[in-house]
Amino acid sequence: MNNDIPAAKIKMMKGSLRCFIFGLLGLLPIIGPPFAIVALLASGRARAKEKLFWNAARPYRIWGMVCAVWGAVVWSFVDFFLIYHACNNHAAS
Repeated sequence: MNNDIPAAKIKMMKGSLRCFIFGLLGLLPIIGPPFAIVALLASGRARAKEKLFWNAARPYRIWGMVCAVWGAVVWSFVDFFLIYHACNNHAAS
């Protein structure tokens, strides 16, 4: 039996769980977008391996990706608005 297959499956499932955890961290205000980017990268790696193997942790990968995208979009706009407001408010003084 080839020992590489179980190791690859475990690595894929760990990547899916890593995506989920970083996706949840991506929902944090201010510091969330970098975590969201890491979650999206982990999701891409896990998804590439899903073409070869069945992934029991697929729902975690999907929810992690959803949280990461939502967190990245929302908090990037909020961060941009805060920085823009701080720069313009300081310049007016």
